[in-house]
Amino acid sequence: MTRIYFTDRDLGKRFPARLRLAGLDVEAHHELFPPEGSDEQWLEHCGRKGRIAISHNRRIRHTPNELSALVRNSVALIIVVGDAPYGELAENFVRTIARIERFLDRQRAPFICKVYRPSPADLKRDPMAAGSISLWYP
Repeated sequence: MTRIYFTDRDLGKRFPARLRLAGLDVEAHHELFPPEGSDEQWLEHCGRKGRIAISHNRRIRHTPNELSALVRNSVALIIVVGDAPYGELAENFVRTIARIERFLDRQRAPFICKVYRPSPADLKRDPMAAGSISLWYP
């Protein structure tokens, strides 16, 4: 099964471009929705089309109408975590894709998970170390 990832507008244009370079199928927010479109719109799109949503916006879990849209539309949402340039977050996502895919194979939507960058110690041992992924909701 080919997965299609959807990147939220908060990740800009470089994040989806880097994922595409790695061979992932990606839809970017700016390609489908106006900038002022609501999160509920793209969450509904992702649920209806079976897209794996990616965002940097942790507030979705704590915003009632957005969390409701995620649950109602059975969305699989990945939050990329880290105070780093989006290029670095995209690189980590690509390095972590095998773990992400295994997680997606096991977890049924709706859910929110987080993808973390490797620790500085892990990166010192292996500059290409993969990050980690963990379930955040439910």
